Amino acid sequence: MRYLATIALAALLASCTTVQQEEVDPDKQFGHRVEENRDGRVTTVIGPEDGSQVYRYTDAHVDEVHVRPAPERGEPVAVEILVKGAFPDSCTELHNAGQSRGGNIVDVTLTTRRPQGAMCAAVIRPFRFYLMLDGEYAPGPYTVKVNGQAHPFEIRTP
Repeated sequence: MRYLATIALAALLASCTTVQQEEVDPDKQFGHRVEENRDGRVTTVIGPEDGSQVYRYTDAHVDEVHVRPAPERGEPVAVEILVKGAFPDSCTELHNAGQSRGGNIVDVTLTTRRPQGAMCAAVIRPFRFYLMLDGEYAPGPYTVKVNGQAHPFEIRTP
């Protein structure tokens, strides 16, 4: 009987001291960057144009947007977004990431460029793109629109 009580007490103490590690999706973590091509998406950046080319510009195709506020305890905080999308062929690349902010709404426009008249393989090329939003964000509700798609988010009080 004493043996069972000792085992029960040990189990109770062990359960009290166990800390649950909550798994956080790396795509939702501020500052996290994917080094490898684990999900078929290549991390892309905006590079300079080739001055000898004439380009056609279009809005980028966007599949997902993750809004990632900084985990700082003070206020206001920085916010970045992770955009997942796809290029329609082997020649298309990211051209520009413009943004404007009016109150609690941030408009982001991602455009691509493709050389006019280029012969390009018709292959879907998934990408990921990280963008810091301009300014800082005090606690409250916000919406970021990426190429017209609305993504609400909230900065919480520490």
